[in-house]
Amino acid sequence: MKKVFVPMFAASALLAGGYNIPEKSVNAVALSSAVVAHSSGVDSAYYNPANISFMSDGSQMELDLIYIGLSKVDYKGSVTTLLGTTNGVATSSEKEDFLVPSFHYISPKVGQVRYALSMVSPGGLSKRWSQQPAAALSEEFSLQTIELNPSVAYMLNDKFSLAAGLRMVYSSGVVKAQIPTVYLQKLEGDSLDFGYNLALAYKPTKEVEVGVTYRSNIDLTLDGDADIYHMALINPQRKVGVSVSVPLPASLNIALAYTIAEKTTVEFVYERNFWSSYNSLNFDFEDVVGEAVFGTPSLKDWSDVSAYRFGVTHQLEKYKLMAGIVFDNTPIPESTLGPELPDSDSTSVSVGMRYQVNEKLDFGISTLYSMRDDRKVNNSHLSGEFTDSNILLVSTGIGYKF
Repeated sequence: MKKVFVPMFAASALLAGGYNIPEKSVNAVALSSAVVAHSSGVDSAYYNPANISFMSDGSQMELDLIYIGLSKVDYKGSVTTLLGTTNGVATSSEKEDFLVPSFHYISPKVGQVRYALSMVSPGGLSKRWSQQPAAALSEEFSLQTIELNPSVAYMLNDKFSLAAGLRMVYSSGVVKAQIPTVYLQKLEGDSLDFGYNLALAYKPTKEVEVGVTYRSNIDLTLDGDADIYHMALINPQRKVGVSVSVPLPASLNIALAYTIAEKTTVEFVYERNFWSSYNSLNFDFEDVVGEAVFGTPSLKDWSDVSAYRFGVTHQLEKYKLMAGIVFDNTPIPESTLGPELPDSDSTSVSVGMRYQVNEKLDFGISTLYSMRDDRKVNNSHLSGEFTDSNILLVSTGIGYKF
């Protein structure tokens, strides 16, 4: 595949503000990702690798499969393109369904050290508008990401542990926008980029657990080719080199968990996502004609935003019951909101359970429903309202100790 790809346009599953996907395991779906302080499952390898120091010895692994169903997003209002303004638009994006696998592994203890490995999807997915005039701005914007995240934890004492890891993110995607016979831009590509993660776990008492994690910003740096057509060009059809850089933002999680009577644990997570690193989108074409037609920098001006996560876990003899709720904010201002990512504030609720088959084997199932607020918009491209952008997640997983 020729390299180029524009992840900003790659509208996410809208599971979190921007294009993050925070849910990456059965427990995370069940608890609305409130799994940072009391992350006692194998998914601690990703959510707080410092916690693996306190888990039972021996190798552990978990394989999860998450179904993500995106409802059709409705838009009513006006749309402004190169051909002018179209009023009275009533259109919908395509309904989409995805299966997203994830894998987590924890090694046996080696003295005070323990290792972990996760393979997850940190962000992306898709938004498609097949009808004009929305297709003139975003006919297809799809993104797939795979993150490989090895970490190492060091246990300072029986109450305190630190961890650090390397983030390797592979991205691939397609961007397409067109007005038939007027213009077309189609970009395909991939990229491999790097970052890091840090974590700590502190257990001052048997009942109280504290977790703090930081995941670094990763600039998705793409360089390759783009197919463009524009009727105003002397040679309207051409392939040009182009590059672009877009952030996968840094995030900070601060969590507190409290266990009641050794069976019920309540956790609160404050999450801060640093989307202010996304100031503008700039296609850097190597061809001056491409620069003139598509190369004007586009202001994004996204903001840092917070999410508030609450989770409850109740442990029975063989069953673990879980539930959660999260309140999430969008980083996208009205001035730069578009059909490629019609993001809005949301409230999500979740439930799930795990069953311990024997000492080595367990399995789980969970579901999360995310309700997006309706979003009014009035900017240079749109004047109207996005509605009904809800999402369903269903996760199944199996864990094994050996």
